[in-house]
Formats: sequence, structure tokens, C-alpha cells
Amino acid sequence: MANPRLKELYKKEIVPSLKEKFQYKSLMEVPKIQKISINKGIGEAVSDKKLVDVGVEELTAISGQRAVATLSKKAISNFKLREEMPIGARVTLRGDKMYEFLDRLMNVALPRVRDFRGVNDKGFDGRGNYTLGVKEQIIFPEISIDKVNKINGMNITIVTTAKTDKESYELLKAFGMPFTNRNN
Repeated sequence: MANPRLKELYKKEIVPSLKEKFQYKSLMEVPKIQKISINKGIGEAVSDKKLVDVGVEELTAISGQRAVATLSKKAISNFKLREEMPIGARVTLRGDKMYEFLDRLMNVALPRVRDFRGVNDKGFDGRGNYTLGVKEQIIFPEISIDKVNKINGMNITIVTTAKTDKESYELLKAFGMPFTNRNN
């Protein structure tokens, strides 16, 4: 199987350009993407258990890897929530699947968002990780709009080895992440 396109781009172009830009002494200092976590909270799952199964199936189709149901940590009586109740779905991607998902996210899914002008660059956490929220799962071509009975969003977190947000921003921009115009 051939290497993903973004993995080749990282090795051939991104590493040398970041090494030069940030004056890294070693190639090992150049930041890289460690993993991508996709999280989907399904609040209505308290009353309808089948929604979690649908959420897991959708995430599995989107990511190409089996998703798992997330369970509540504690009981909250106001929300009719009991401990260990399934309330969402998540999947963590690493390696080739991670690069393939990132490629599809940036080049296929995000441009399908209505009135898309780029992703917000305020999603960095201070430690070089980036999180973006997607309002509807139907932007992914793997999801058939006819089979969707409830539109819900998800959080996508890109975990990098970058030490600062600036390094992480430059890394993701080099991959082709369509950020809106940065002010600083």
C-alpha cells in the first residue's frame, strides 16, 4: 500500500521548511502530528439508546476505523443521566489513517460547509494542539444524507508535538489547513 499523500508531503517539504523557519538543530525537533481524536456527544442518547449506535456507525464510516461509545462518568439526576450510561462516541486515529482522514477533512469535507471561509485559528490550546468543531456530520461524503435522522456535530482535535501554538499553526498551515486570516 502506498504512503498517504500528506505523509509524503510532510517528509519531503514540511520538515525542511519548518526546520529552516524555526532554526531547529535536529530533524527530531520538527513538530509532527501525533494523533487525531474525533469526539461526538449525543445528548439525546439518554432517552434513546439507538442514537449512540448510529453515532458510532457514523464515526466509523467517517474515520475508517472502529469507533467506541463513550460512557458517562457520574450520575446527574436533572439530566436523567446515570453513571456508565452511553452518551457519545469517539475514535482516535494514528499513522496512515490519521493522514488520510486529515487529507479528506481539509480537501473534501470542510469545503462542503455552507458559507465556508476557513477554520478559526483560535482553536489552539496553548500547548500546540488544535481543536475544531464541526456542526453537522453530513459534510463528510461517507455519510448519506438520506439515512441521517438527526444532524449533530463533532469535535476534532489534532494533537501535535509542537511546543507552542505558533509552531503548531505553521505545521497545520503547511499541511494545507484552510485557516481564516490570522491577525497577529
